[in-house]
Amino acid sequence: MKNSMDSARPMEFVVEDGLAGERLDRALATFTPELGLRGRRRLIEGGRVLVENRPAAPGLKLRSGQRITLLPEDAGPNSASADVHPVCAAASTADAPHVPIIARTPGYAALNKPAGLHSAALAGGGGPNLEAMLPTLFPGGQARLLNRLDQLTSGIVLVALTPGAARVFATRGAAVVVKEYLAVVQGELDEPLTLKRRLDTVDRKRTRVLGRLENEARNWTLVWPQARLAGARTLVRVRIQAGARHQIRAHLAAANLPIVGDPLYGDPQYVAEGATIEPDTTGDVEMTGVRAASGRLYLHHHLLEFPGFRAQCDPPWLAGLERLPRQSGETAVGETADKEEG
Repeated sequence: MKNSMDSARPMEFVVEDGLAGERLDRALATFTPELGLRGRRRLIEGGRVLVENRPAAPGLKLRSGQRITLLPEDAGPNSASADVHPVCAAASTADAPHVPIIARTPGYAALNKPAGLHSAALAGGGGPNLEAMLPTLFPGGQARLLNRLDQLTSGIVLVALTPGAARVFATRGAAVVVKEYLAVVQGELDEPLTLKRRLDTVDRKRTRVLGRLENEARNWTLVWPQARLAGARTLVRVRIQAGARHQIRAHLAAANLPIVGDPLYGDPQYVAEGATIEPDTTGDVEMTGVRAASGRLYLHHHLLEFPGFRAQCDPPWLAGLERLPRQSGETAVGETADKEEG
């Protein structure tokens, strides 16, 4: 089997039964025996390894029959003619972050914002922000952000490359866009959950979770458990559509599932002040505040999709999670939440 890294053409391999269930970074040793584990991970994180024509994370569990494509060095993300970009390139400091383009069409592009970088300039202040980098990333001056992430949240930010694309998204795309996040929460979740409580975003610092239920499904937060983790934590997949400020962070905290590393909604003060259930509640929610000393907010926007466009980017911390054996309530991508608040 050909495994030389100096080929000028892409090489394709098919995952055989014996490699099913293996992590991508370990299975890759079969095709690149000359590389160690660290070298294989650099290859994957550099965007040169595709699974079914898409970039993948080092910890991806392979299935029998999947196609692995190994791109030559000159087809990596630094090549002007490259169509493939790294799934989640390691970011440098917030002062000079590396912001890879992970998907691009004539009208839109998706950027991977590192944690610690503001999406846009703060009122009355300067400093690095993603919006200020758009002229460098997309010369011409027409690019504009179509969504924003909190400073502590990493992952996909969508960019319209032309005014026409921005108008089309505002009139059609925003209503059908799918946005999914990966998060690590403090607490054990065994079955899918739909969070419907209305949010009060009047306070610019902290979003309040009210007792009244939200009628509009586009304002709900859907949660699926993906894996049980050590320390009574759970890896969850979260889907939202409209996306109110701090929606995921506030909803999860109000459901006794604060995101690990959240300095605002994981604090016990949030229970007393920030998320008090209103008197006209349809059912009280008791919360336990948890402050994680990890220094990282484990929330990452990993999937954005609407007709004609798809971007996916796994967080760099995903492969390093200590997972416990899978339980029956944990779901796979594409399944729906079935348990509701109220």
